Amino acid sequence: MHSLKQLLIASICLLPIGTLAQTAAGFAQLNAKAEQQYLHPIRPGQEGKAPFWNAFAHRFIYAPAFPFQKVAGARKYRFELTTESGAQFSFTHKNPQACIAPEVWQKLPEGKVTLTLSALNAKGQPIGESQTRSFTRDYPFHSPYPEAPYSYREAAERGLLYVHRMPQIQHWRTSTEPDMSYSYHTYPCKIIGATIRCECMLARLRPEYRQEALETARGAAAFLMKESRPEGSPLAYFPPTYYNKGGGKHATNFKENQNKTMMLEAIIVGDAMLDLYEATHEQQYLDHALGIAATYQRMQKADGSLPIKVDYLTGEPVNQVSAMLGHYLRFVQRLHRDFGHTEYLKAEALGDRWMKQGPMKTFDLTGQFEDVSVQGLKPYENLTNVTACIYATYLTYKPRPTRRELRDAYDLISMSEDQFVHWRPVGKDYPTPSVFEQHKFQQPINSSTANVAEALIGYWSHTGDELAYQKAKALMDCIVRTQDEATGYLPTSLRGLKNYGYHWVNCTYNTAEILLLMEQTQLSHDKQK
Repeated sequence: MHSLKQLLIASICLLPIGTLAQTAAGFAQLNAKAEQQYLHPIRPGQEGKAPFWNAFAHRFIYAPAFPFQKVAGARKYRFELTTESGAQFSFTHKNPQACIAPEVWQKLPEGKVTLTLSALNAKGQPIGESQTRSFTRDYPFHSPYPEAPYSYREAAERGLLYVHRMPQIQHWRTSTEPDMSYSYHTYPCKIIGATIRCECMLARLRPEYRQEALETARGAAAFLMKESRPEGSPLAYFPPTYYNKGGGKHATNFKENQNKTMMLEAIIVGDAMLDLYEATHEQQYLDHALGIAATYQRMQKADGSLPIKVDYLTGEPVNQVSAMLGHYLRFVQRLHRDFGHTEYLKAEALGDRWMKQGPMKTFDLTGQFEDVSVQGLKPYENLTNVTACIYATYLTYKPRPTRRELRDAYDLISMSEDQFVHWRPVGKDYPTPSVFEQHKFQQPINSSTANVAEALIGYWSHTGDELAYQKAKALMDCIVRTQDEATGYLPTSLRGLKNYGYHWVNCTYNTAEILLLMEQTQLSHDKQK
């Protein structure tokens, strides 16, 4: 059996030789290519045809277009952009929803910008009220970036060992109950599922830790299986999203979450059980993962969608919101590709079709986190790289993605870069390049940084796009540079490097996984030079 990562690396090895040499001239070429890409808007809206997705966006790397209203009697429109320093740039266009002109976007300096739109009559005189929009013109990709001080694999191993040595994680070796002094155990699917994955990865990478790592993983798995809904119930094999016994904190106390579960959280546990089965060949773990998959298949609607949040006992949806399906699609993709379970092919195809006909048409890649309310969200209010890049990566993990699918992946990655990647710090000082998580959580998160890098690697694996590779490398180099070399701690928020209390184990797992992918990708890339 081969993991998705191994299959991706195999496809990488088939790329043509002749990647861009990393010289001063080579970096200049990369920067020029990036600059040209930034002149074109990402999925610009068109009145009556395609929605504008950037209503809540406040910064742009790619030239944006905005849903300004037409004015009766206007022959053309004047766009005036004023910077913080008072510098002004302008152009005219017959369409008020035109993209900012390339010749203006190229000259516009980074920083705060106020855009004023004035309608002009046949004589060139202003008519009606002006319309305005303020935003930040953000820093573009500009290589080279500082290199990682040591290998990606070493960084991954150090991060995994930091988690392994945490007293609250060692606790699982002798107990099947969580140590709630680590408060994020209040999210058992996400955190305890990720703990199992960390320990299985450590057991594979460092044989000297295998026995105690698998002891830890088994203890954590026993808790999740014990807490899961019984066979025959609506949510059979699903552990809870929220757990507040023994001092639970955070979103478990929100009234809207009482006796509820986020539909996609069990996928983390499904993947964890598959990891543990691969490590131990113990059937109970595979059976539990397949039980989770069967529940998803049963809950999936005829149109391919799944509800985002349901009652934990009845399985009934608690709102009309559908889940973004990237994580689910990657889970069933893994089941049939790595374990031969073809019974999920139809479910995968249905879910993929729903994503293409829904979110990919509206381009509303909304965030759906268990600790951020999904109630009353307006369209596009909480975009996130997590939703966008997880689906983009799913598309690139297909053995033969279509041209349309690669274009969709490119657009999703570009939107994530435009809205969440910071190539240089804006305002406050924090390590860059790094990636903010979502509109409603403006923090540079290690897992989000790795998330965008993984999608870029997937895109490069099919296209050989050197710029995509260099962007991914720059992001992962920053992860290594910000690691605490003494302890191996991979800070969840790169803005608080010594904030050990703000440490999400799931973010460490995701980051370590992509560090290992980056290690293999770099080897394949360098062989082709």
